Amino acid sequence: MSVETNTTEELAKRHLVMNFTPASKYRDEGLPIFVRGEGCYVHDESGKRYFDGLAGLFCTQLGYSHGAEVGEAVARQMSELPFQTTWSVAHPPAAKLAAELAAIAPGELNRVFFTSSGSESNEAAIKLARQYHISRGEHARRKFVARRVAYHGTSFGAMSLNGMVQVRKMFEPLMSGVRHVSNTKRYQRPEIETEAEFTAFLLAEIEALVQQEGPDTIAAIILEPLQNAGGSLTPPAGYFQGVRELCDRHGILLIADEVITGFGRLGEWFGCIRYGFQPDIITFAKGIASAYVPLGGLIADDRIIETVLDGPAGMYNHALTYGGHPVACAAALTNLEIMRRLDVLGNVRATSATFAAELERLREIPIVGDIRGDGYHRSLELVTDRAAKSWASERLPAGEFVNDHLAPAAAEVGVLCRLAVDSEGNPLLQLSPPLVADADAIRELVGLVEQALTRAVASGGLR
Repeated sequence: MSVETNTTEELAKRHLVMNFTPASKYRDEGLPIFVRGEGCYVHDESGKRYFDGLAGLFCTQLGYSHGAEVGEAVARQMSELPFQTTWSVAHPPAAKLAAELAAIAPGELNRVFFTSSGSESNEAAIKLARQYHISRGEHARRKFVARRVAYHGTSFGAMSLNGMVQVRKMFEPLMSGVRHVSNTKRYQRPEIETEAEFTAFLLAEIEALVQQEGPDTIAAIILEPLQNAGGSLTPPAGYFQGVRELCDRHGILLIADEVITGFGRLGEWFGCIRYGFQPDIITFAKGIASAYVPLGGLIADDRIIETVLDGPAGMYNHALTYGGHPVACAAALTNLEIMRRLDVLGNVRATSATFAAELERLREIPIVGDIRGDGYHRSLELVTDRAAKSWASERLPAGEFVNDHLAPAAAEVGVLCRLAVDSEGNPLLQLSPPLVADADAIRELVGLVEQALTRAVASGGLR
């Protein structure tokens, strides 16, 4: 196939293996081709404009209008030092960015290891937690506790942490010793259950699992401050404080997976600050450079790194060729500078109530069952039976509704959002817009979602 004489769509369908993309996109269906972005919008090759209500993939914090400024920083770094490792050497961009992250991270989280993605970040955290306990002589601490339906990545160790059966089952057996507990989804819990009772239930379940497995066999508990998969699952009051106390009591590390919640998504630099708890390790990626370049990493407590350095290996026994890449770090430093200049965190805090209020209007649409989330991460759970809180239509299965009605309606009105069917069989619509979206932009986004839902309800005969 000639590159010169074929369209981008033809080339992509023939040669590009795309992320989590069904076979139909390679064969029968049209493939969207985006060629330009500005503000909160992207344009396809026909010129049609879409509101990017998912910020790329929960990551373009600055939207699409700051590439030139970040690009200038990238160009400067490329002209000075286009590449160098951090293998027993350092360079200014990585050192400065590590110091910046230590300054905004809570507590004594002062030590930064860089990666290139969220999966790599969680992989690095697994190894650091294991090595920390080995360095303390606790070789039996090999197990990890994560939550059901949670997503932590696609590499071997990170996928093992996943609580998403459909993502992991094809590749099992995965890393041994991973156990899963309930997530914090309130929808479909007993209506008479109080928030305090829900918190008590969740903490008792974790405690029971720890006791069953043996407290001295658990290396770490890994949790997202707001769980993405399952649909913007927020914690009940006291939940993270209870998990922190449990970890302290049993000598277990607490890892906050902030790949999505970090860098302003919830109105703070990190979600753990938003919910008032202190992790031992934070993993990050996505928003640190607004996804303009790939970058991720972890931030660890001083005591963890010092223990590892004093341990039998005499080093953190992990390495990545591109970890701390100077060009990526230069881009991230500029991204953080722009975020501060625009007061992006303040914008999210100020506009979050508007986002919530606008979404509440959508309860008038008959299939909207639950609306939940925080900051600039919100989800709608769709049902045909509000009393049973489920998608109960035998005539129109949930997957068919999403694929044949809702997804085309969203494309028609020009809005990008995440559409899926959750583990319980209900459709989910997720919104996570660029953090520069102001109140007017949020109203526009919700208006587009309202149009898409209304069209899908009509075309699916669900009035």
